[in-house]
Amino acid sequence: MSTHSGDASNNDSSIRNIDSCSSVTELEDIDFSRLPRPRNLNIERQGSYDEKSLTETQLGFSPHPPSRAENFFRALEHFDCIFSPSKRSEFTTPRSPFGQGPHPMVAEAWDSLRRTLVHFRGQPVGTIAALDNSDEKLNYDQVFVRDFVPSALAFLMNREPEIVKNFLLKTLRLQSWEKKIDRFQLGEGVMPASFKVLHDPVRNTETLIADFGESAIGRVAPIDSGFWWIILLRAYTKSTGDTSLSELPECQKGMRLILSLCLSEGFDTFPTLLCADGCSMIDRRMGVYGYPIEIQALFFMALRCALLLLKHDAEGKEFVERIVKRLHALSYHMRNYFWLDSKQLNDIYRYKTEEYSHTAVNKFNVMPDSLPEWVFDFMPVSGGYFLGNVGPSNMDFRWFCLGNCIAILSSLATPEQATKIMELIESRWHELVGEMPLKVCYPAIEGHEWRIVTGCDPKNTRWSYHNGGSWPVLLWLLTAACIKTGRPQLARRAIEVAEQRLSKDGWPEYYDGKLGRFIGKQARKYQTWSIAGYLVAKMMLEDPSHLGMISLEEDKQLKPVLKRSASF
Repeated sequence: MSTHSGDASNNDSSIRNIDSCSSVTELEDIDFSRLPRPRNLNIERQGSYDEKSLTETQLGFSPHPPSRAENFFRALEHFDCIFSPSKRSEFTTPRSPFGQGPHPMVAEAWDSLRRTLVHFRGQPVGTIAALDNSDEKLNYDQVFVRDFVPSALAFLMNREPEIVKNFLLKTLRLQSWEKKIDRFQLGEGVMPASFKVLHDPVRNTETLIADFGESAIGRVAPIDSGFWWIILLRAYTKSTGDTSLSELPECQKGMRLILSLCLSEGFDTFPTLLCADGCSMIDRRMGVYGYPIEIQALFFMALRCALLLLKHDAEGKEFVERIVKRLHALSYHMRNYFWLDSKQLNDIYRYKTEEYSHTAVNKFNVMPDSLPEWVFDFMPVSGGYFLGNVGPSNMDFRWFCLGNCIAILSSLATPEQATKIMELIESRWHELVGEMPLKVCYPAIEGHEWRIVTGCDPKNTRWSYHNGGSWPVLLWLLTAACIKTGRPQLARRAIEVAEQRLSKDGWPEYYDGKLGRFIGKQARKYQTWSIAGYLVAKMMLEDPSHLGMISLEEDKQLKPVLKRSASF
């Protein structure tokens, strides 16, 4: 059993360090009386602040002209200014009278979502992963940081922000715990993958147990949890107009600790983050070791959100400068080296190898013979997408949904690239959406490659789970990307596909098969983020201004040179 952290310099007395490896009854919590009274921002001011580019905000540049996709929002008057925290959806809650013809699944979904709520000391602090009644609950009865995000967005859109505030504060407190796996100590800023509330009816106490990766399959710490936490803090601030939470010294310190981990200098020559398999939504070995697109896109979005949330005090300014530098390098690297369209595919096909010096065209020494046959048919003439991974002699040509959608929402993708991603989804609707949205990745790996890449993982067999399975939770990400790019009809089409079966099948975690025809062989029923993802998608279509809490506009100062230089 490890001991409490002995950092004498920690002046945040409202957060107590507790050993993450033991079940310690919490005797203290953040003193809510210390919270300043909420300061509701003027909505017009709030909108204009978020639309500024990072260099405009920090260095005084003027705003950029609207992108092509913004034409959709002109019909809605003004993208941010129409977003009102006081507006409530007409059919988001079963306790409210329905508006004009809501889908009957909406009331059922809200009822199921509310039954997943987890309480600690009388306050809701999150939602469990699934309402599964099977004997083998595994860790599905825990509150996962990444799983809670669509639930949080649903509650924010329904004007129920308190649970989101409680969750943010609770996970922030867990971050301060000492984190040891065997005899190795994790970085101070690591956020938990999940936590569980244990009730002792005899002693009348409640205990929190957090998992930082020591109980996970593969024993990998979640890199994405910290990024989702920052993104959700910004969503809460944007939705409520209340900056008092993000301005708390504890929240400012929590952001700085996360940023310290991912902005640290080391041996890597790339601005991307080097990651192990299993550190994100794909939490098993799936050949994403290196620089997976999901983590890079979340990293980019978290950096941009942190830039809006960090205070400009002495400590905050230092991080702002580091973020600005990293964003410039990261956006250039991703938009150039991770991007694939028909032209770039042809260029790779003609690559020379074993090039040396700064003038090398094939900078990563990728072998043209490593190009998979399927990618030539998969790539439409007018489409494109961000590759799954890029590193030395490695290009993972698989299409990953979450990373590409986050690239659109964070404006890591330029407007032209965002349009091409949507063109690809529409052109390959049969393969990526099929009978149940949405493929987590495409295509599946099988045969000998599956044995080598997954280690013969029986859960990630071809067209199942992470290996080409269909995940309904991705509906909310697709919907958000569709609205941002001015294609709400695509989102509506995908939701209609899901509504044909999702409720009847008991809200499964995932579906199997090339078309997503079969309920996953090990899928849990009443999976919370399948339920919440559907609700968020429906509410965003009903009121597209909700997109403002999860979307960032393009920063003109990060706009890359679209034509590769001769040195590429």
